[in-house]
Order: sequence, then C-alpha cells, then structure tokens
Amino acid sequence: MKKILQILFEHKTLARPLAKEVLVNIGKGVYNEHEVTAFMTVYLMRSITIAELQGFQDALLELCVKIDLSEFELIDIVGTGGDGKNTFNISTLACFIVAGTGQKVAKHGNYGASSVSGASNVMEQLGYRFKVDEAGLKAEIEDAGICFLHAPLFHPALRTVGPIRKNLAMRTFFNMLGPMVNPASPKYQLVGVYNLEMARVYNYLLQLTGKSFTIIHGLDGYDEISLTNDTKVITNEGDRIMTAEQLGKRMVSPEDIAGGQTVEESAKIFMKILKGEGTWAQHAVVLANAAMALQCTGKYKTYEDAYRASVESLESGNAEKTLKRLIALQ
Repeated sequence: MKKILQILFEHKTLARPLAKEVLVNIGKGVYNEHEVTAFMTVYLMRSITIAELQGFQDALLELCVKIDLSEFELIDIVGTGGDGKNTFNISTLACFIVAGTGQKVAKHGNYGASSVSGASNVMEQLGYRFKVDEAGLKAEIEDAGICFLHAPLFHPALRTVGPIRKNLAMRTFFNMLGPMVNPASPKYQLVGVYNLEMARVYNYLLQLTGKSFTIIHGLDGYDEISLTNDTKVITNEGDRIMTAEQLGKRMVSPEDIAGGQTVEESAKIFMKILKGEGTWAQHAVVLANAAMALQCTGKYKTYEDAYRASVESLESGNAEKTLKRLIALQ
C-alpha cells in the first residue's frame, strides 16, 4: 500500500489493472485499517479517473458472490448516495411503486454511510432478511416482483470498508461504485448522481454496457429527482433538463422531503408514504422517480404514461401489497 499511496500523493493516477489489484487486496484484507483509510481519504481530496473507477469495478465484480437472475427483465433504481441531503428513502420507495406496476426489480442497497438511514437500514427495520440464496431471491421476484440485494453480503470489499466509511461519514468512491456492481446485472438502470462530473463518468461507463439506462441529477445537488429544482436527465439517446413542473406537477421545498433522525423514524415515513398517506410533496417526489424508472424500460410511450402507471400502483395499494408479499416470504 505504501507504493500505491506514494503514487497518489504525487498527484499521479492508477492504471486500471493497478486500481483493480488494490481493491482486490482490500477485499481480501491484505491492508490494515489505517492504510485503507489513507487510501480512501485521497479520493476525498481529488477526483477519481474513469480508469480507476473501472479498475475498482472490475475488482468488485471479480470478488462478487455470483447469482444468476437473468431469466427476469430486471430494473434497479439507485442513487450513489453521499449528497448529504438526508432525504427519506426515495429510491427504495420508487422500487416498490415500480414493482407494483408489474415490472420486476432487483434493488441493490447498503447501510447509510453519510445518511441516517440507507436502503438496507430501512429494509431491515421493515422485517426483510438479507440473503445471498439464489433460489430465495428468485422466489421473491416471482412472488412479490422484487428482491433486495444487500451489498456487503455480495461484495467482501464493502464488508471490509463498512466501518471505515461509517467513521468517515462522508461520501467516498464506494458511493460511486454501488450502482455499477449490482450482482443481478439488471437489464435497465436508473442511477441518481450527486454532481455533473459523476453524471459524465456514468454516462461514459453505462454507454459501454449497451443496457438501457437513465441518469438523473438534481441541479441543486440531489442524487435523485427532488422536485426542489430542475433535473438533468441523461439517457442512451442524449440529455435534457426537465423542470419540477414537468416531472412532478410542481416544485417542493427541501424540508418537504427530509428523512427521519433515526432508522425507526425513517421506516415510519416509508410506510406512511407507501400506504398513500404521505404528504402531497412526498408522493410527488417518489412518483416522479418511479415514473422515470418505468420510462427507462421503453415500455411506456411517454413520461406521462409512466407517471400515470406509478400513480395507479400507489393509489390502488399495489405498491404496499408488494412490500407485504415480500416481507411475508421472510
């Protein structure tokens, strides 16, 4: 690690094979906690290159616990996290609304590192049991239309750095990696990023995959459609700016979409919204993210069609039934 840190301290960058080697070694526990902390801290002070990100991705996918869910046409809705906004669990709620329309979902998530309650925190609180059992995950998709993939179970490197990320309590390059290493390799992907540089990097990397994707970035720094400002939307076809009015009928304020101060509080907000009992602003934000995900699949002619399908999923109770079916399988 000393040699690697020296390269980075001299403002040089890592070639893709070397970046992969470092992260493989982190995953295998070759370095001590202080070495790993120093390595991660470097990337808090400088941008990551595409080659480095690709190398880290290669490492995580090589070490990943393998599952095959390719018989399903899956989508994942995931933000990189690390935007520091502490919103409620928007992308996880959007996943249940999307699943309530009949679209199969494989949600990749983790405990919150820089927020109170990440996707894994709230799912665990609601009674979901994390698993790597392929048959169990397939049964969940077949019965409930959704399964949850807890990142540290599938990625040893994430398990190793989890306590360090929590102690740093800031976004690290692992935030950037999360959406790129879903073990289910979903056919469709909606990715939220916290800045325009990451949007550019993800656009490049996702174009290479050939999959249908949509990248979203709230122009006031959110890694999802927040409706607090305009949203940059990037797809395979190009990019555009969409207003809050276009996406969710009107703007909302940051206070409207704040998350809880504890995991328990976050889970209560989650269930209130899923039951259709949230505020107008909470519903609008979740529906906008779900609609954008549905449109990404190419199964809806327009965004408005996808938005209507999302509304139907929430108001009919299908989204809540999806969660109930999933928890009943645990």
